[in-house]
Amino acid sequence: MTFYRDTEKTLKNKSRGKFSLPVLGKYVILIFFGLLFTFPFYYVFVLATHPVPFANPPHVWFGTSVAENLEVLFRQIPFMRSFGNSLGIAVLATVTTIFFCTLGGFAFAKYDFKGKNAILMFVVLTLAIPPFLNIIPFFRMMVAFGWYQTWLPLIVPGMANSFGIFLMKQFLEEAVPLDLMDAARIDGLNELQMLPNIVFPLAKPGIAILGTVTFVGSWNNFLGALVMLPDPRNSTLQVSLSSLFVRSDGNYGGLMLGTALSILPLVIIFLFFSRRIIANLAAGAVKG
Repeated sequence: MTFYRDTEKTLKNKSRGKFSLPVLGKYVILIFFGLLFTFPFYYVFVLATHPVPFANPPHVWFGTSVAENLEVLFRQIPFMRSFGNSLGIAVLATVTTIFFCTLGGFAFAKYDFKGKNAILMFVVLTLAIPPFLNIIPFFRMMVAFGWYQTWLPLIVPGMANSFGIFLMKQFLEEAVPLDLMDAARIDGLNELQMLPNIVFPLAKPGIAILGTVTFVGSWNNFLGALVMLPDPRNSTLQVSLSSLFVRSDGNYGGLMLGTALSILPLVIIFLFFSRRIIANLAAGAVKG
């Protein structure tokens, strides 16, 4: 009997510690901020179901005008073509950026060569250059290359960007031990064969972060698409939606539905990679 009473007392103490007021307060704060940051996404989808999204009093629940807004959206802009352009550009930009930035990061992380530190410093310093500063030289270069009105200006210049190279360099310094590379050389692998067999498998957490950041940045790239693909019929979804905003005449139902649909790929990407990203960030915090 004494054993059972002690066990019951211990469980009660643990329960009190688990649900104490400080812990409960933390949960309340986390829930509040979670709802606060989630509400804009919820409200976009609510407005997408009403023919007149901005009303007084404001809409707080879903409407029944999805089909009507969808008809407006498809009638006024080439939505599916613009969506396909955005998706194609974002996927190609992500894949090529992951490949070339991993190569560059691996070279800086694991090899010694003349001028390495100077080149790395130059790469890092380019992060301080405002992206709007070079828009005119960039435009003239793309026209000179014959790339104007093509996808290439939105993909090729960012293949080996400074952020991606520096990110992968920092990650691969710890992820790929030099002893493992020496063992691979003894087993007969050359430097190129190490990439698919060792580097890329071990770099998956870093690749997940770089891929997510690149996809989101490419998907949301409005200025680049506006300058290089100004025709809404051949441009990305963001440019097409901006043209819909200009000629919507106060009826923003189709615009809000297009905005809601444009968010879905980003939500799917985040949900797919969020666990790996959070695990990698937590591992980095423990190492630090």
